[in-house]
Formats: sequence, C-alpha cells, structure tokens
Amino acid sequence: MRKEGAAYDLPIALCILEASKQYRLHSLGAYVVLGELALDGTLRPVKGVLPIAIEARTKKLKGFVLPLDNAQEAAIVNNIDIIPVTHIKEALAFFAGERAIAPVSMDTRELFISEGNNYVLDFDDVQGQESIKRALEIAAAGGHNLVMIGPPGAGKTMLAKRMPSILPAFTLHEALETTKIYSVVGKLEGALMTTRPFRAPHHTISDVALVGGGGVPQPGEISLAHNGVLFLDELPEFRRSVLEVMRQPLEERRITISRAKITADFPANFMLIASMNPCPCGYYNHPTKACTCAPVAVQRYLNKVSGPLLDRIDLHIEVTPVPFEEMTARRLSEKSKTIRERVQKAKNIQQERFKNHVAIYTNAMMPAAMVKDICPISKLGQNLLKAAIEKLGLSARAYDRIIKVSRTIADLANSDSIDENHLAEAIQYRTLDRASWGS
Repeated sequence: MRKEGAAYDLPIALCILEASKQYRLHSLGAYVVLGELALDGTLRPVKGVLPIAIEARTKKLKGFVLPLDNAQEAAIVNNIDIIPVTHIKEALAFFAGERAIAPVSMDTRELFISEGNNYVLDFDDVQGQESIKRALEIAAAGGHNLVMIGPPGAGKTMLAKRMPSILPAFTLHEALETTKIYSVVGKLEGALMTTRPFRAPHHTISDVALVGGGGVPQPGEISLAHNGVLFLDELPEFRRSVLEVMRQPLEERRITISRAKITADFPANFMLIASMNPCPCGYYNHPTKACTCAPVAVQRYLNKVSGPLLDRIDLHIEVTPVPFEEMTARRLSEKSKTIRERVQKAKNIQQERFKNHVAIYTNAMMPAAMVKDICPISKLGQNLLKAAIEKLGLSARAYDRIIKVSRTIADLANSDSIDENHLAEAIQYRTLDRASWGS
C-alpha cells in the first residue's frame, strides 16, 4: 500500500539520519514515530493518532513519539509511553539518550466524568410542543429514527438541535469509538469527545461526503454522527441519490466503502432526525396561512423522498406552530436532565434485555425474528394492528417498527408487557402517510 501524507516526515528523517550514521539512535524500533516537519524542524500535528496509539499498545510497543499538540489525544490510551516533542532536535536527543522526556499521562475516566453530558442547548428553552417532546423522548429511549413534518417556523430545527441532550449518557466505550473517528478525519477538538455528536449537513452535500469515500476511503457525515444524531433539515431538498445511499447504513449500522485497491468498513450507528415542509410553499395544513401549491406539486414534492427510506424512519410527527399565547407564557418547561433520566431508565431495561445478544443495544436494533420472540402481542393488540395496517396500507417493515416503538413506550412506562395503549400511541406516529399529506 502506497504511503501518503506528511505524518511520515519525522520517521523518514530519523531513519535517514540513523542510516547515514550521523546519529546513533537507540530503541528506535520500540516506538511508533509520527509527525509533520516544518522547514525549520518544528513538528506539526497529524491526524489519527488515537487509533494508532491503540494499535501500538496492541503490538506491545514501548511508546509513541509524536508532536506535542497530539500528545493529550494519544494519552487517552494507557500502558504505553506517550513522548511529546516540539522539534526534530528533541526527538534526536531522546533517541540518542541525551535527553529524558517525561511521558504524558491522562486520567481518562476523570476527564470523561467531569465533562460528560455538558450540553449548551436544553429542552427548557422550548415553550409548548409537548407532544413533539414526547415523540423525541421515545426516539431517544429506543434509538428510533424520526421525521418531523411542519411549516417553516414551527420549531423543528430548534427541537432537533436539543436531541443529544436527552440521549442516554455517553459511555466511555462509546466516547472512545466516536473519538477515533474524529481523530482519523482531523476534526477532534480536545483529547476526548464527552458529548454525543450532532451533525447537520447542508442539503447540497454529495453522496461521498455523506457516507464516506474518496481514493483513500475516509468516513463521511454518517460516521461522524456515530453514537449521536444525524439531522437532515429540509429532507426533500437533498438529492435522491444522496438519500438512497443511507438505506443500507440505516439497517446495518455501518457502511462499507469499496475501491479498486481497498475496502473499508466505517461504523454508522446514528439516530436519524429529519425535518421537512408538507409542501413546496410550506403552508399545507397551516392553521392560519393558506397553501398556494397545486395538489400535483405537493405530491411531486413528497415523492422526492422514497417510500423505502420513509419505511426505515420509525416515527412520523406533524409539527404545528406554537400559538402566541403559549409562546409568551411564563410556564416552566421540563429540563433535558429530567427527560434524560427517564430515557436512561428505559435504556437500562434494554441493556438487561439484550445482554446476551451481540451488537444489539436498543429496541430499534432488533431484527425481525427477535421482535416476534421479545415483543408478544395480545389478541386485542393484534386486531388493533391489523386494522391499522389495512387502513394505512403499511408495509411489513412498518409493522415491525410499530411493535419496536410500542416496546420502547412500554419500557418508558416500566411495563413488562406491551399493552393496547402502547400500541395505539405507536400507531399514531405512523399515520402521516404520503397520501394523507398531499390529499
């Protein structure tokens, strides 16, 4: 595999100096060495040092010599010496035994506990929209995808941006997984990611930028949203080809990028939150403003989002504008912390439920065969589902997703069984079918 990138500057320089016998460098083979060299010999930071440090520990190497700016990131990995250097002369003095450099260390757990779940945006900023907050709570508790349909100014983006603040607490394992991705693409700020990512790409994004790719495959937005939220605002404005490539990662929670010389697998376990207007002008079904769109224009607009993609979105929510009186009321709204506590309790129930199952952590991740075993439905519930399926013309995939959502609703209610009221609430989140929007 051809080596590319400035990260090899420092090791190449050291090896040339060693091979030409200008310096006698001891223990050079016991360390990983990376760093970009400036013309004056100073070292610049490089990408991807966290996964490299993890691999170095796996290979039982003694340490990692790297630029000072990368040291805190690499120090997340314990049981390996992280040696920071600012100039090639320091690296030479270290390997020649002329200078001792103290390894950088970090208490990862203390950092994670002190900075974890520190979100700026909070749900107590949102007045009204209680039914939408309820749907978002259900989505957060079960890892379900959600789409909000409503006119401009109804608060869809405001609600979506606060979604990470009610997700279950970031575990250290999830934090490390996500940090590795950001390290590889050079977007890491600080040593460790302690809050769940929120990615909101513009609708002009290409399919390669969304799912990943390039000559040497790099993670895209869906991988940057791993263990967090991918928010697609104005969903029908995205190119259809861009939306369709998400169907596989939505199901498999990972994306495979194949090129002539290499195939790469990137994690993509994200929660999809999407928003869209009900028509091109945005005011279809608006309580006070009239829609100016012809029925055929409305249908054409909605058809930009394919049925198979919508089928993979568990909750379809209609968002209406908040009345002025409710917007200006001095009523206290529920804080994100309070909602997150309920979500965490439901998540704990799911962790116990799936503890013996590999790579299944939430209700949304259950395969169809598991749904039948774990989510038995009473006769009355089956009749309710049958009537809903026939009336709404839902697919088999939608049937499974209704049951998964009802299981999450039952978990939030701390109920062992799925009752009819849980199913009824889950069904109402699938009633906004394509035909009813445009009719």
